[in-house]
Amino acid sequence: MKPLNKFSEKDLSKIKMIVFDVDGVLVPRGTKIKQAGNTTTLETKVIHEKQIEQIKELYKRGFLINISSGRGLYMLQEMFRGILPFVSLTYENGSATWHKGKIYQHVNSFEYLKNIFPKLKKITKKNENVKGFEPKEFIITIHCKHKVKEIEEIVKKEGNLITVWNGEAYDILVKKDQTKALGLRHAMKIFKLKKENVMTVGDNYNDQELLKESGMPISADKSRVRGKFYVPLKGRFLPADLLMQKILSL
Repeated sequence: MKPLNKFSEKDLSKIKMIVFDVDGVLVPRGTKIKQAGNTTTLETKVIHEKQIEQIKELYKRGFLINISSGRGLYMLQEMFRGILPFVSLTYENGSATWHKGKIYQHVNSFEYLKNIFPKLKKITKKNENVKGFEPKEFIITIHCKHKVKEIEEIVKKEGNLITVWNGEAYDILVKKDQTKALGLRHAMKIFKLKKENVMTVGDNYNDQELLKESGMPISADKSRVRGKFYVPLKGRFLPADLLMQKILSL
């Protein structure tokens, strides 16, 4: 991998769409969740005004902007309301893409998840490590203080499902069918793009497939994922901020 300062105008020449992961890339990590009975309260970070202006400028220069996340659509719309006219949102680990009010569904996971949800609710109800279930359409996300072995065991018994731990929550997904890479392939079809036209930026283990699916993968954390280039971690600067600064300077 090369450091971002080696990225050149030639490297950018074929890129038509830039795909950003969210947590740790466009916004700081961290979600506060509180569940009391049937009421769930979520608090998360929103995109900074500086990044809003950077994305608007990239859009003016002709780049398509896609945001790829495991988060649900309603939350992404709240987090990125300031740039919704300029972006598409691929959400819940590649399950669907929203663009200018239209939803393109890529996966139907209902048959796989309908039976496991009551089991998960039952075993997590009194577990002090479980903070709550994040409302989503196509995947199940359980926020936990630490890993919970019982969750992993129940999912493993189902056969068609997997658990992905991101450090603060479990995503429960359909094997092979719910990946950010699949979401990117569908997004490329929507916008009629080839692999060589796409740059992806991610920082966590579940972003590795996303990065491999693009022609220009950028690692926002070289200790976790690999790309052609990596963004150095610099204090208060988010990886997306540094990358956009570099692109706009070329």
